[in-house]
Amino acid sequence: MDPAESKLEELAAATADRLPKMLDDVTRLLSRDWPDYAEFIVTEREEVLVSASMFLHRLITMAQWDITELPGVSDEQPEPLGEQLLFEEIGRAQWQQGRDLTSLLSAYQLGARVAWHHVAEAALQVGVPSDVFASLAEGVFIFIDRLSSASARGYVLEQSEAAAARERLRDELGNMLLSDRSDTGAIRAAAARIDWPVPREASVVLVEPDNPVGVALLSRLDQSCLHVRRQRMLCAIVPDPGGPGRRDRLATTLAGAGAVIGHAVPLENLPASMRVAEAAAQLRRTQVLVDDPVFVDEHLDSIIVHRDPRLLDAFRAKALAPLDELGPVTRQRLCETLASWLRHLGDRRAVAEELHIHPQTVRYRLTQLRELFGDSLDDPDNRRRLTLALAWGLPEGN
Repeated sequence: MDPAESKLEELAAATADRLPKMLDDVTRLLSRDWPDYAEFIVTEREEVLVSASMFLHRLITMAQWDITELPGVSDEQPEPLGEQLLFEEIGRAQWQQGRDLTSLLSAYQLGARVAWHHVAEAALQVGVPSDVFASLAEGVFIFIDRLSSASARGYVLEQSEAAAARERLRDELGNMLLSDRSDTGAIRAAAARIDWPVPREASVVLVEPDNPVGVALLSRLDQSCLHVRRQRMLCAIVPDPGGPGRRDRLATTLAGAGAVIGHAVPLENLPASMRVAEAAAQLRRTQVLVDDPVFVDEHLDSIIVHRDPRLLDAFRAKALAPLDELGPVTRQRLCETLASWLRHLGDRRAVAEELHIHPQTVRYRLTQLRELFGDSLDDPDNRRRLTLALAWGLPEGN
């Protein structure tokens, strides 16, 4: 047998004898800053002894190689260690338990220092050759580096997968809230899975998907808001929008986004609120609503009136039918005068000031209107109809 191999066999036996003392030293050093890890070594001592024995066996094997051929020193990619899968799982568990990766890697380094202290002391006692001693030193820290990398990889993978899974669950909850098929129990169960406090009320925020400013500003809403993918709009569900200062913060955050903010409703009414907000978004596209952002609860009258354009056109046509035989210019002037007269409750002077015309002109136009509409101008119900027909802009002339 080669003298170096004989020395390594002696070293293997000597380090095996030292394993219990090595674990005691590691436990003692961990107990101050990482008591959980120290407790694990105590409670799972037999399992840890097996793992430590595997580590030392691997180290003795690596010590037989030339230093330049050790994994991490040569240019060739190392073969994956079986232990790496275990340590990747340890990294995953570290994330699952809400612990910091740095503390785990620091504990590895401490364990490596203790291991090297015992291995080096045993190697000197059995008299291993200097080149083997150097390989042992290199092997200890390459081995720990690779295991640390495996745990870091597991930690990051678990973190990434958990984030993706959480986003999927948030998407599912958002879609449930906007559907008509979920009950309160299902909502509460889905909310519990992502630690989303179920609010008493919520509202939706809509922005156009082809508006980069709107998309960017929507993404700045805090994590309490659920983002939902819709076919034609980007949507976020805002919990408790009526909370102190919440409305002002939404207005500030979404200024310039071209957003529509739905009215606050209990969760079971959110689908209906969504439909109203979508109607408001359509009115913003056609510039019937021009606020930025649009708060739906400030424009419910406009939404009700414009919800069905064909119905509005039919209503206007009927209410303003007495003007049908007029030319477009005359019709436009009389509509303008009639709208102002209704707004000012018949105050001719106020009409003249608003339209920048002579009071005598107002008198002349009102005479024309009375000839066309007759006594219906004095009917309160008809005045309401005319106000509604003219309130959102004058109809186009024939």
